[in-house]
Amino acid sequence: MGTMWGIGAALLTGVLAAGSASPAHHPVVGRELTGLVGLVAERILIGDKVAAAKFGTTAPIEDPVREQAVLDQAAALAVENGIDARETVAFFRAQIEASKVVQRGLFDRWTAHPEQAPTERPDLATEVRPQLDRITIEFIGQLAATEDVRGPGARCAVSLAFAAISADHRYHLDALHESALREAVRPVCAPAASGNS
Repeated sequence: MGTMWGIGAALLTGVLAAGSASPAHHPVVGRELTGLVGLVAERILIGDKVAAAKFGTTAPIEDPVREQAVLDQAAALAVENGIDARETVAFFRAQIEASKVVQRGLFDRWTAHPEQAPTERPDLATEVRPQLDRITIEFIGQLAATEDVRGPGARCAVSLAFAAISADHRYHLDALHESALREAVRPVCAPAASGNS
């Protein structure tokens, strides 16, 4: 994904050089993936709450049972909505890994600097998971809407780079969350999964 990201960013820079508008307001660059990547950023930021709920407890960052349930739900929703189940599962797996990037990073930060650790612990069941469930449903809609854009090629690369820059500006992501964003969008412009869905 790093190479594709670089290509997209370079192409995007060339497009933006033709005008003076900022990436968030440029009228030329395709915005097909901004909705999808915006949701990705939202989910990544919810990782902060997940980390706050787990930090200082025995709850591990890795939760294979919960992760498999999310992937199974994603596969079922993909079939219901007529989109590729393997690609959908790959996308959701990337979201899970991105959340773990955030959680590990925050755990390290809070361990090194206890004064920065959260003083309140969100409830995973009542506060956090309903937000994740909402985003899951919205992800499926965005994946269906962007099916003709996603995949290898310049169009996807440019749209993804634009969407990532827009999300960064909108959500003011720091280095940790930008790293998670890169992890989360890795499958978006990847080649289609082989085999039957």
